[in-house]
Amino acid sequence: MAGRFETWLAGGKAAAPTNTKSDQSRQDSPDRQFPGRRYGLPAGGPGSVASLGRRLVALFVDCVLATLITTLFVHPASLNPDHVQNLNYWSLLTWYVITVLGTAFFGVTPGMVLLGIRVARVDGRPMLLPLRALVRAVLVATIIPAVVWDPDRRGLHDKAAGTIVLTTR
Repeated sequence: MAGRFETWLAGGKAAAPTNTKSDQSRQDSPDRQFPGRRYGLPAGGPGSVASLGRRLVALFVDCVLATLITTLFVHPASLNPDHVQNLNYWSLLTWYVITVLGTAFFGVTPGMVLLGIRVARVDGRPMLLPLRALVRAVLVATIIPAVVWDPDRRGLHDKAAGTIVLTTR
């Protein structure tokens, strides 16, 4: 890694990637061919690792749904910042409830159902359970763990909960 960084700093032709034997063997390793291969998942179709786009849209749908549900109980006064902040706090709580209960007992949230994805445990057990779902939701809400990925598209929130997000269709 340090060699690549130093090459990049040199600029010009030195910054061009080199195909050394170690680089080639890393690219050909089974873990690098497609996300989820090391877990025995298919490269595409149902049961494959979900794309970032689907995951983001599902999260957006869940956030909008949580806000709409919250507005049924907390009336936002759109020009008063205190009321808007109050709505945001209650919407976040609603999002937690939707996410934790949905993923713990069904493996999906409403947004995930709409986009055709689900949360599955890496160890193959059928249910995520509330504590794991809560840890996963808290880490998603803090954003940073959700944007740090491995080659299998598992964020730190998925690693902490022992989960992976798969396509259903």
